[in-house]
Amino acid sequence: RGSMATNGKSPEQEHPKKAFGWAARDSSSVLSPLKFSRTETGETDVTFKLLYCGICHSDLHMAKNWGFSIYPLVPGYVLQSNIVTEVGSKVQRFKVGDKVGMGCLVGCHSCNNCANDLENYCSKTILTYGAKDRDETITYGGYSDIMVAHEHFILRIPKNLSLDAGAPLLCGGITVHSPLNYYGLDKPGMHLGVVVLGGLGHMAFKFAKAMGVNVTVISTSPNKKKEAIEHLGADSFLVSRDQDQMQAAIGTLDGIIDTVSAQHPLLPLISLLKPHGKLVTVGAPEKPLELPVFPLLLGRKLIGGSNIGGLKETQEMLDFAATHNIKVDIEVIRMDYLNTAMERLLKADVRYRFVIDIGNTM
Repeated sequence: RGSMATNGKSPEQEHPKKAFGWAARDSSSVLSPLKFSRTETGETDVTFKLLYCGICHSDLHMAKNWGFSIYPLVPGYVLQSNIVTEVGSKVQRFKVGDKVGMGCLVGCHSCNNCANDLENYCSKTILTYGAKDRDETITYGGYSDIMVAHEHFILRIPKNLSLDAGAPLLCGGITVHSPLNYYGLDKPGMHLGVVVLGGLGHMAFKFAKAMGVNVTVISTSPNKKKEAIEHLGADSFLVSRDQDQMQAAIGTLDGIIDTVSAQHPLLPLISLLKPHGKLVTVGAPEKPLELPVFPLLLGRKLIGGSNIGGLKETQEMLDFAATHNIKVDIEVIRMDYLNTAMERLLKADVRYRFVIDIGNTM
């Protein structure tokens, strides 16, 4: 938990536990060092030292002001391979020295969704950063040296999960793993389309392949074919702008995971689905997409959405990734490379996720 100056105190003075991180001061999104503070370790809290933190597009959007950003803003939703340094007297699941992670959520004001392991759909959830905590202070994220959180929101990192490449799983990984399970697109022998081969897309591909699913990568760029087929091992590749290829693939897919965050036509994707097929969007386009209803009626097809995952299924995802040796393709960066990384992220110039080496470069 963190804070901003809501009670007249500076971020550095508001809580007793000293902390250090990198923050955006305004919508220019430029990040620079910040001294702030965390709460003391409560009875049910876990304090941990950060080693790695992934960078996702949400960090960039929040730094630039997504419409509800509060400054100073310390981003960082995907905290991985952290070392527990202190536990509260009533903590039961963790001990000092454990390797733990944390995703997008650090608390809830209590609701039915949370009681049913659906914390990600809680209407009163407390996000890891830029949100109002129970004590009315503002939370600070993982671009920092330490974190304090309730043990319910802490995840155990399996021993054989890669320390750095596992970080993006806590946001992007669960974002694609959850809909594969929920919508029943995880059955061996199924045919799944993944749009496109980016950060979320390549994670969706890796999880689906580990589940025994046949995967077709769908992209506007023919240049991605070699990467998809030779590097990742895709079963097939479709250029969405090639009418002949798309026509030949009509009605061949059981489902599609659509990771596109820009405006794009849905009709060509719906056409690729078999009857009863499912198109699941996990991207977040800023403007509404046009929804053609007639092809849904003809094939009893479904368009759905999905948003990260609850704590129980996120732990299951981490365990699955460890069992199947799923590693995200990453570029590890120093803390002082953050602003350059954000500029590159804006241009989609990363293959496929940045991870900050906090332990060695903070």
